[in-house]
Amino acid sequence: MALVFIPTMLQNLTAGTAQVRVEGKTVRDLVNSLEERFPGIREHLLQEGDLRPDLAVAVDGEMALDLTERVSEDSEVHFIPPISGGN
Repeated sequence: MALVFIPTMLQNLTAGTAQVRVEGKTVRDLVNSLEERFPGIREHLLQEGDLRPDLAVAVDGEMALDLTERVSEDSEVHFIPPISGGN
């Protein structure tokens, strides 16, 4: 199962869980598995069926182009929220 890292801003939906192993062969599959385990998380990751425009996803350190990006059993997947701050 792929290891998914949950952004801090969404950990209120996962009871504070920062990382979780879920089933899936694509990023979309992982999102669906996350939704099964943590109802309501999908709407924070997707918008109109695609990745939210203010969110990026990296699979094994490489930016995924879309939700069809393949993942393997030992993949690490990070959902990356927008970064703000600075001067």
